[in-house]
This record gives sequence, C-alpha cells and structure tokens, in this order.
Amino acid sequence: MRKPDRTLLADMEVFQGAGAEMLDAILADARVLRIERETAVFTEGAEAAAFFLLLDGHVRVVRTTPAGDQVIMRYIGAGQLIGIAQAIGQAHYPASAIAAVDCVALAWPGSLWGLFMARTPGFAAAACRTVGRRLQDTQAQLIDMATGQVEQRVARALCRLARQSGRQTGAGLEISFPLSRQDIAEMTGATLHSVSRLLAAWTATGIIAGGRQRITVTDFARLQARAGGHASEAAAGGAH
Repeated sequence: MRKPDRTLLADMEVFQGAGAEMLDAILADARVLRIERETAVFTEGAEAAAFFLLLDGHVRVVRTTPAGDQVIMRYIGAGQLIGIAQAIGQAHYPASAIAAVDCVALAWPGSLWGLFMARTPGFAAAACRTVGRRLQDTQAQLIDMATGQVEQRVARALCRLARQSGRQTGAGLEISFPLSRQDIAEMTGATLHSVSRLLAAWTATGIIAGGRQRITVTDFARLQARAGGHASEAAAGGAH
C-alpha cells in the first residue's frame, strides 16, 4: 500500500514540530498496514517488535483476566499511537489491539523507539501525554468497577465513547464504529443480560437509538444524568 504524504503526519500531535526532512526519514522507516475488521494488530504477551500510529479507523484494547475473561480497556481512534510497550518499559505487549473496523496504520520497528524519543521534536512529550491519559483512564475505570452501579457504568461508557468518536447526525451523536452489547459488557464489567435490559429501556424512552451494532445517543443530557453526573469527567479521562 502506498505511503501517505508527509503533510498528513505533520498535522498529527505526535509529529508536530518535525521538519520535512525528518518526516521523510520517519516515513522511509515505516510500513503501511491495512488491518481488516476483527483482526489483531498485535496480541497480549507477544514480543513488542513494533509500535504503530493509527491513521484511520478504531481499535479496541483488550486484556484477558487470569480466569480467561476478556476486558475491553478502551477504544483508540485515528491519530493515536498504539502498541507503545516501550513507553512503559515493557518488552511484551500488555494487551491486544483488535481492529473494530477496517483500519490503516503505520508501523515502525521497536528498535527505533529510542531514536524517535531522542530526535523527533514533540514525540517524547506526546508519548508521555498518551501514557498519562491512558493511566488516568484505567484508574477511573477501576474505581468505576469498584463503586459504580451497573447503570452508571454503562451510561458513563456510552457518554465517553459518544464524546470521543461520536459524529453528529440528525438523530444525535452516533458512535462511529460497531459496538455490540457484548462489547459494552466487557467494557463495564456488567452481564450481557444487564446491558441488554438497559439498552432496551433507554431505546424505549428515547435516550439512545440504533440496532445491535450501531448506537446513537439521541439525548445526551438524560444519558449523562444516568451516569450520575460524572460523564464529563469520564469523557475527559478517556481521551487517547
């Protein structure tokens, strides 16, 4: 697949401040990947042989518990770094990244991470901000799991996703990637039955709309109220 023009990278946070010559060198070392929906970009426990910049699409980050259950940690959209195990001193990926839709990404060998950190203006700062935001998001998720009621957890998750990736339509904010009830259950630590019951009730009362894979938040204020007044904090913490 053809590599993107350097002007695309120049507009992204992670490469802000890099000159044309440096951007050309960065692209020269990159591989362009097209990842089909439901395909793993990388898997939990595998050697962190590469790091990635997502150019288009969304991936979900998944961890497996000791009991074998899957937990969706977050969704990450275009313009963000993924697979940055080196940023936290890990030689293996601590989670899996699965394409939620067809995606396009750039990949670099993990051996170049130190060079990027040392020589690319803005890269180190952007990587640190990314790690910090994701750590805050994980902490908020753990607190939510421990203290939040099921309705609050589900409402906060939908508010966060609508804020992060919602696109305005005539009906409201449509979450811009397929999201199943099982996905929501794995994000919130709820049962599939509880999620199905809540979504059915919110659809009946006009808070959300959509089918089994697409969700549109039609009344954000009422959904935020179901979140217990903390949806804005959850959305801010979930920015990636």
